[in-house]
Amino acid sequence: MKQIRVISQTRRFFLGLIFFCSLTETLLPAHSQAQAWESYRGNFEGTGYSPLTQINDSNVDQLSLSWSYPLASQDTEGSSQANSQATPIFVDDVLYVPAADRVVALDPTSGEEIWEHVLGSDRPSRRGIAFWPGDENNLPRIFYTSRRRLVALNAATGKIDKNFGQQGEIDLITPYLSVPLIYKNVIVVGANTPRGADGGIGNARAFSAVDGEKIWEFESVPQPSNPGNETWEAKSWMGRLGANAWPFYFTVDEARDLLFIPLASPIPFAYGGDRAGSNLYANSVVAVNVFTGKYHWHFQTIHHDLWDHDPPAPPVLFDIPSNSGTIPALAVTTKSGYLYILNREDGTPIHGVAERAVPQSEVPGESTSATQPIPIVTPPMAKVSFDTDDLVTEEDTSRAHATACSQLISQIGKINNQGPFTPWSYRPGGTGGETTLLFPGLTGGPNWGGPAFDKDSGLIFVYATNLGSLGWMEESVAQSNVPYALKTPKSRNFEVTLNGQRMPCQRPPWGHLTAVDSATGTIAWRKPIGLTTQLPKGRQQTGRPGRAAAIVTASDLLFIASTDDNQFRALRSSTGEQLWSSDLGHRGNANPMTYQGEDNNQYVIIAATEVLLAYKLSE
Repeated sequence: MKQIRVISQTRRFFLGLIFFCSLTETLLPAHSQAQAWESYRGNFEGTGYSPLTQINDSNVDQLSLSWSYPLASQDTEGSSQANSQATPIFVDDVLYVPAADRVVALDPTSGEEIWEHVLGSDRPSRRGIAFWPGDENNLPRIFYTSRRRLVALNAATGKIDKNFGQQGEIDLITPYLSVPLIYKNVIVVGANTPRGADGGIGNARAFSAVDGEKIWEFESVPQPSNPGNETWEAKSWMGRLGANAWPFYFTVDEARDLLFIPLASPIPFAYGGDRAGSNLYANSVVAVNVFTGKYHWHFQTIHHDLWDHDPPAPPVLFDIPSNSGTIPALAVTTKSGYLYILNREDGTPIHGVAERAVPQSEVPGESTSATQPIPIVTPPMAKVSFDTDDLVTEEDTSRAHATACSQLISQIGKINNQGPFTPWSYRPGGTGGETTLLFPGLTGGPNWGGPAFDKDSGLIFVYATNLGSLGWMEESVAQSNVPYALKTPKSRNFEVTLNGQRMPCQRPPWGHLTAVDSATGTIAWRKPIGLTTQLPKGRQQTGRPGRAAAIVTASDLLFIASTDDNQFRALRSSTGEQLWSSDLGHRGNANPMTYQGEDNNQYVIIAATEVLLAYKLSE
């Protein structure tokens, strides 16, 4: 194993030469697109799929650590942790990744630094960076965000490319903390709504990758005269926060030039008495033209959200064979636990979605939606309800755990769960009363990692957490701008901690990976992923919470870290059988990626919080 920190001047020289040659079309044969990983999820469709097969079910148990690269700050006096959620990208035999205080280019076969760009007092997004191949007048660039800044670097040297924007950067005004999408000469960014800011700031925006000029902005909360404005009754659209496009990445249908934008909940999310209506385009996936921002269609996953259960990732794009031809499809996950499989040309459900009656809120003035859209064929990806039979028992886990959970139930008192989309209980005057136990909880079921798709089998892979949240509504403090606010116990989650390990109080699984057949919408298999090591042997396979997602390869393998047991795993993608695991030493709270290096070895990479780890087959 190598852990190298020296910048290679020779490698930097040859990298610059290669990029120069690429502009004159004299570039020597490079790795094919199949061997690269040029964007956050590997391609514009967001599949997290690689056609590489060197690592397969017959040898995956021989994977071992090849090299590591530390991601923490290099400043010894004021070093800071990386807390990385980054997926590197691999372009023309170079690996690019953000670290705590810098952006680096690495030799993909050794982890050796080719160049580093140090930010000083600022920090790059801990989630990833993007690549632009350049044009006849501009060399290839690496783009990263640092809150309000969108910065361009020369991909060969790591130096600021001052031909972009104002001396190499533009001011986004509204911060974006994730990975820009670069499609041809268009850069798309989202928005992370800062508290206390003015309304109308959740919009996705597009800029020129050439000079940084703004191209378009999509109104996530439609203003007057725009379609959807009527869904914010009594002018509740005015100054409205939220409905922001915060995902880690975006996806694009290249054949149709359609960009898919997942949009978040309104702010505040738990009380909507001041925003009667369905509140478009909150909690929706919206398709727009990537070059103009022109609206094409939307699908709203929750009407008038009260649970902060937005679609946390863009949809994965794929085609479904049918008797009448190929159906252009997508699948979008939601924190509410559901997977929607839609026609990506017009947003209509492929396997059926029904508006089902849901429980109604008792909070004064609240205007809960009478129905919510629920898939007819595809079961939920996460737990969406709770009753007394779901409470964990000694036989499920351990006596200590079951006893601690019984004590928690006694402390909570009366629990309110009426199934999917249970509203928050109302406690008038701050008095005692029932507590809503929400499933999925406020962290959601599926999260920002996004679905993966195997084009060979047609399976969609979704990782989800089963963790409930506790809360109720009561009168808010006088200085609040809404009359009712969400309150939670000191520990808002339905869990206890034993010997340092968090354990939910409903029966396992507490986290699982689901494979869905895209052609039928039915579940092909479901497996708990993650161990609760504090439990007795034979009961540890409970599944663990996680937010990141999986990748899949053409060799019937699936790789996933995500869970809080610090394990990196390889599964057989057709069955879910675990074939290999490795202890990362830190949590792998990131999506993996894979590529073939110039040494002809296939590598699998994971950012494990403070260190980037590269695995290959043992020699």
